[in-house]
Amino acid sequence: MPHLAEIYLRVRRETFLWVDPDHFTLEEFATHSNGERLFVCEDQHGVIAGFAAIWEPDDFIHMLYILPAFQGRGAGKALLAALPDWPRQRYRLKCLVNNKRAISFYETLGFEIIGDGVSPEGNYKEMRLRETAGDAGSF
Repeated sequence: MPHLAEIYLRVRRETFLWVDPDHFTLEEFATHSNGERLFVCEDQHGVIAGFAAIWEPDDFIHMLYILPAFQGRGAGKALLAALPDWPRQRYRLKCLVNNKRAISFYETLGFEIIGDGVSPEGNYKEMRLRETAGDAGSF
């Protein structure tokens, strides 16, 4: 899991440009993923492209992080497709408002905004997979 912690740190620092990069630490991954089920996506050479973490009791996608070199190449969709009962399960997630690319990604896959909130990294939208998202979530 050390490699996943490095991905978590790197992608957060490179994506959340509105947050001081020193706010993020390598050690946070162990705390933030504690008790969660992890899914890993590798390319054809066994290089880890990214990962997802879900909190199963609440059907909550807590993390979906893809290395920049693999973004836009299907790794995020593959990780979501690997989740239990995808797309029939109505997963929820929180996405930072300033992360417009991620919000667009989730909306394209059939997530809808169901609420708002505030976190230390900024305002976020709470999103849930639509019941009719089966067609959008098929790969």
